[in-house]
Amino acid sequence: MTLRPDSTLSLVSPSISDVRQQVAPLKLGIMASGNGSNFDVVAQAIQDGQLNAQIQVLIYNNPSAKAAVRAANRGVEAVLLNHRNYKIREELDEKIVQTLRRYDVEWVILAGWMRLLTSVFIDAFPNKIINIHPSLLPSFKGIHAVEQALVSGVKITGCTAHIACLEMDSGPILMQAAVPVLPDDTAETLHARIQIQEHRILPLAIALAASSSKSFF
Repeated sequence: MTLRPDSTLSLVSPSISDVRQQVAPLKLGIMASGNGSNFDVVAQAIQDGQLNAQIQVLIYNNPSAKAAVRAANRGVEAVLLNHRNYKIREELDEKIVQTLRRYDVEWVILAGWMRLLTSVFIDAFPNKIINIHPSLLPSFKGIHAVEQALVSGVKITGCTAHIACLEMDSGPILMQAAVPVLPDDTAETLHARIQIQEHRILPLAIALAASSSKSFF
């Protein structure tokens, strides 16, 4: 276990030493619906030389998403695809796929994307879509995962980076970080500590997926 700056113990698996950087930079498309803190973490990891990648585009579906502001601050082009403008999910996903391909995206990172994916999207980027979820999957899938953990009474929860598939919050697990549930935790305090670990493992999981993509799946 490792003592983190937030004074809680956490356990990350697999070991950071298991991650090998690929030679060619990854071409990432990041999708976000809200604050965009995970976008910022990936961008910072690239800037710091910890992740060999470049962000081709940010796609966001909420006009008020702060993720778009973060992208602008980092010089990354952001494209708004408001889900309210599409009658069915498949129509939205087709537009997303077209946009990602226009920006020559290889890997798609769901960094707080709050929309279910259809086969239109999944089939366009097989085994190349990475999601980050605030629980130790397969426990507590779907929305309100942190609240689900508190209601269940578990003593340990955490976050998971995984390859996305058609079933919600499922697919091969890349990396997980465990976070203890403290006696006085609220949804807000627990989510804040989980998010610290999300920020820790997401860039590592991207590198891990790319370095092992020929043998992992």
